[in-house]
Order: sequence, then structure tokens, then C-alpha cells
Amino acid sequence: MSFVHLHLHSEYSLLDGACRLSDLVENTKALGQTAVAVTDHGNLCGAVDFYKLAKAAGIKPIIGCEVYVAPRKLTDKQHGPDTTPHHLVLLCKNEVGYQNLIYMVSRGWTEGFYNKPRIDKELLVAHHEGLIALSACLAGEVSSKLMTGDYAGAKETALWFQSLFGEDYYLELQNHGLEEQKVINPLIKRLAAETGIGLVATNDTHYLKKEDAFTQKVLVCIQTNTTVDSPSAMEFPTEEFYQKSEEEMRALFPDCPEAIENTVKIAEACNFSFEFGKTKLPDFHLPEGETASENASSEEAHFHYLRKLTMKGFARLYPNPTDAAKERLEYELSVIRQMGYTDYFLIVQDFIAYAKSRNIPVGPGRGSGASSLVAYCLGITGIDPLKYDLVFERFLNPERVSMPDFDVDFCYIRRSEVIDYVIHKYGADQVAQIVTFGTMAARAAVRDVGRALGISYSLVDTVAKMIPRDLHITLDKALEASTELKQRYLSNPQIKRLIDTARALEGMPRHSSTHAAGVVITKLPVWRYVPLMKNDNAAVTQFTMTTLEELGLLKIDFLGLRNLTVIQDTVNHIRRHQPNFDIEKIPEDDPAVFAMLSRGETDGVFQLESGGVRNVLIRLKPTSIEDLTAVTSLYRPGPMESIPRYIECRHHPEKVHYRHPLLEPALRSTYGVIVYQEQVTRICRDLAGYSYGQADLV
Repeated sequence: MSFVHLHLHSEYSLLDGACRLSDLVENTKALGQTAVAVTDHGNLCGAVDFYKLAKAAGIKPIIGCEVYVAPRKLTDKQHGPDTTPHHLVLLCKNEVGYQNLIYMVSRGWTEGFYNKPRIDKELLVAHHEGLIALSACLAGEVSSKLMTGDYAGAKETALWFQSLFGEDYYLELQNHGLEEQKVINPLIKRLAAETGIGLVATNDTHYLKKEDAFTQKVLVCIQTNTTVDSPSAMEFPTEEFYQKSEEEMRALFPDCPEAIENTVKIAEACNFSFEFGKTKLPDFHLPEGETASENASSEEAHFHYLRKLTMKGFARLYPNPTDAAKERLEYELSVIRQMGYTDYFLIVQDFIAYAKSRNIPVGPGRGSGASSLVAYCLGITGIDPLKYDLVFERFLNPERVSMPDFDVDFCYIRRSEVIDYVIHKYGADQVAQIVTFGTMAARAAVRDVGRALGISYSLVDTVAKMIPRDLHITLDKALEASTELKQRYLSNPQIKRLIDTARALEGMPRHSSTHAAGVVITKLPVWRYVPLMKNDNAAVTQFTMTTLEELGLLKIDFLGLRNLTVIQDTVNHIRRHQPNFDIEKIPEDDPAVFAMLSRGETDGVFQLESGGVRNVLIRLKPTSIEDLTAVTSLYRPGPMESIPRYIECRHHPEKVHYRHPLLEPALRSTYGVIVYQEQVTRICRDLAGYSYGQADLV
């Protein structure tokens, strides 16, 4: 193992790092280094993404954070000359260290935020175990005191940290060509000699290569609303804040080889690993009196209650069930129990039942969750999976271990009442909303960069409008798609500089916000699993929805759907004239409704409003719910190519053709066209003899 970078900021520092995690890992490998640490300022947002990328590349990931330490208490929010927080780098040695770090980082945001998320020394004393501490950059407490000539104070501080962390505390040596570092580096070496504290050579890294310094400057200008021609207090004073090679670092500190060697020693001591794929569901609280038997375990009692609720719904929905329906129900229950998702179904059933008991409109269910018969019997979904031949393995597959995911729609006005119920039931510290990151899309990147470069608005606007409005468009794709843009790019140096700089920043996080629907529910306080931050005074996880799922946590989408509110308002108006009106009993085959849809009169109809879908409806002339299901399934990129054939075969059944007779049972209902994933599953079973689980993997 060669020199290890222990002081590197990624794009998740938002303001401080023009360094993509993927590029960081690639560059680390190119430098021949086998380990690297990411220490974003005050947050761990990129920790899991970094960990996965590094592991995949054969690089050892070191999880850490550069925290802000309040001079007094983290709750002290007075402004003054002695209130500036000091930097401190903390690196995780093990699971205990990670638990302590995410707790302190969370406290820094939820209780200590004052311009920045701050912890304090009292918190460090209680939660230092399992962590390695580095004295940090010029903004560290030791360096700050040395710069003011307070050598005695710097030594006292260093000894305090040494008494707390022991051999796991190091004094950092940095050399970015700054005058201040030339002054204090000899003093840091003197401190190390007098106290026995180890030295470690670090490079405060905010971008990967020296030539990226300009990109970093532009990023700072975007965040501070300044231009590259106007000086900024946040501007980096030299171009030395890049990821240096071992040779470069040794050349910077020729008289301190031990400071280089200690980076390896620290990296070898850091061995924390994230755990993926292990479900960490919260406990469902059984109603009073609900136990299976005196000797039953908690798991047995919960499954007994799930079975009881399911059978009650099954008896109501299927008064005369077939043997196949009974077998399907027993199979689903066995899979749910085997995979450990009993409490998941109970939790979702409980808050949906609460919503319905308060007359809060709830959607019938969307996505693969509608394929579960147990979910239908519990009232989680409102679609009969047997009637529509839906395959349970699309939702829960014993051959593909992944968290189930019910997306539940609520009236957008009253959605918050359901979330409040969940918070009250499981505890405020066990429920949190989820962060999401706004990124620089192609057009936005061009406009932001143009403003930072001081380019005229008219020119920037012209370039931005040449970028196609396609979904997921990138600047590279735009240059391929637009001949005019490519010509301007090649012929105008100013436009080339604009686009090249925007390409370097495109797709990077620009700001954080709260996800509109996602909520995580945990067994223990959320901060025991993931770090928290604050957005608009709400505590949110620092990890995104997909990351939370990978870590095995229960994430639920409480989706607010305006259409449910409109439907409920309509029902309320109807009941003024027909008090007994029940929307659940309206016919699904009303000819007048389908005639209206066939005329393209779909204003206000969810998913059927766009001009393109109206055109399909007019040509198709639907006569059943199945026709509408096919339209919404086909009207997506890719399947859209099959729409003309579907319509033609729908009106001329004699034109239906099957490439093999075994395809007919699966494709008969859609006139020979593959429309649904269930059909692919059935084809794999019928043609290849796969199980439902194997077919789902396909």
C-alpha cells in the first residue's frame, strides 16, 4: 500500500468539491494508490456511493467526515470573534466508530446547526471510540492557534486531543504553497517532537487534477453568485488542491518520511464495512390481546395476526373461492413469512386502514404491489390480482432477495395526516423524511456556468435553447443531436469554453432538498442506522431512497395525488343529490364513458390527458378497462413502437399472428403484442419451463 489520501472532498460537499466519486476512484487507481478517504465537510451524503464504487474498483474505502467543532457548546449560537468553529477530520476504524460518527454528525445538524452543522468537545468525549482524529487544515484548532502566535494554546489543544484519542490522534502537515503553511509547519513538527503525537502528510483535495482548478473556481462562483473575474472570499488561493501522487507528496515533505508512512498506518487501521441486503424492519405493534399462544414467539404472534387479517379479507372478497385461489393465498403467506416481511405487510396495512377510517382518500395501488393477493385481502391494494392474472413474483420473489415496495397514493391535502399517524405510532426519532439532490442538468449547467464566466445573457440563452428538451439529455448527446450547436461549439472559442466547463459540472449535485414522498421507518432511532441532516427545519436522512433500500431499511412512498382529492370532491358533490352513492360500486363497462374516451375527451383524467395518448384513444376506441390498461402500458418509450400494431390487430383480429403456438395463451388478450411484464414471465414459463421466480429474474 502506497501513500493514502485522507483528506478528500467529493461533489457531495456541494460547494467545496468539484470531484465526482466515480472519477475519484478511477483517478486513485491511476495513481497506483490502493486506499482513499472521503471527508466531506459536515456530511456523509456520499459515503455509501463512494464505498460501493471503491470496492468495485479494488480500492479500500475509508469512511470519514471533516466535522465542525464549536469552540464552546454546539447549542451556543452567539456570534463573535471566538465563535468560529474549528475543523477536525474523523475517520472510522470500525462499526463502533461509524455509529459514533453518524450520531455526532446527526446531532451537529439537528441541534448544533448555526451557519454550519457543529459538534462540540463534550460530544467528542462521549463518542470518540472507534475513530481516528486528524488535526485538519489551517481551519483546525491547532493550526488556528499557531497562526495567531499562541503556541502554548496550540500545544494544550493537541495534548487534549491526544489524551482523548491516544495514538489515534495525528497532527496534519499540508503544503499547498500557502504562506501560512510555511509558517506553521515547522511549529507542527516541533509540537509532534515535544508531545510524541504522530505526524501525517495530507493534501486538502477538492478536485482531481491541477487543470481542474478552474472548474472548481467556477463551481464556487455558481454557489456564491459571483463571477470568475470578481474575487471571492471562498476562492482557493493556489492550484494545489488536487489529488497528488505519492512522489509529489514525498517531494513536499522530504524531511518527514514518517508522515507519509502514517497515511498507510491509518488506512490499515480503518476497516469499517457497510452491510447490504440484510433487512432491518421496524417492529409492528400488535393490538392489545393479539397473541398466537402463551409460548409463541414474537414472529409467530405477528404472522398469526397477519394471517387472521388476510383470511378475514379473503372471506369477504371471495365468498366461494376456488382451490387455486386458496393455494395462491397460502403460497403468498408462506413466502412473506419465509422472507421475513410479515411486519412490512402489517405496517402498510395499518396506516392504510387508518387513512380509510378517517375518510382520507387512498389509491387502489400502483406498480408490482398490485400483484399480491395478500395485499388485496388486507386492503393495501384495490385490484384483484386473480381477475387480471397478475404474477406475485413480480412483487416478491424468493429467488431474488430485495425489499418489497408499496407505492401508496393519498389525497395530496391530507397525506400529512397519515405521516403524522406513523410518527405518533413509531416515535418521532424512528421516522424521518429522505433527502434528494437536485443536479445540474444540461441546460441549467450551461446557464449557471455562463453566468459564472460573465458571458452575456443573450449568448448563453441562445446556446441553452439549442439543447434539445429530450428526457435525460446530456451535453454530449446535444452536440451529437444538434448540428447547429456542434458548429457553434467548433467555431466559437467562447462557446467551446462555456460548453466544456458545463460538461465538467453537468450532473453534479447543486443543492439538497426533501423528497416529496419518501419516508423511512426504523426499529431504533434513525440515527442508529444513517446520518441525519436538516432541510427546511425537517430532519431528513443524508442517504437517498435507493441507498436506504440497499441498507435494508424500510422506505415507504407516501405519494400525494391531486386526482384522488378531485375524485373525493366529486363524490361529495354527487352525494348531495344521491346520499347513498358509492364510487366502489360504479360499473366498469359504462358505454357512455368509453364513448367519451374514444372521442379523446380526457381533460383531468390521470395519465390520459396528453395529446399523444388522446390520439391513441381516438384510434383505438377502447371498450374495456383492459384496453385502457394496455394504452397506459404501451405509451412509454420503447413499447410505443408496438401501438400501431396493437390498434390494427384490435380492430382486425384476423391479422393477429403468433410466432409460436405456445405464445397464444400469454398474448391472446393483447392481440399478439407483448405489453406486460407478466406476459414475459408466462412466456418464459411456457417456452422454457422456468419457475415464476426464474422467469421474474429474466
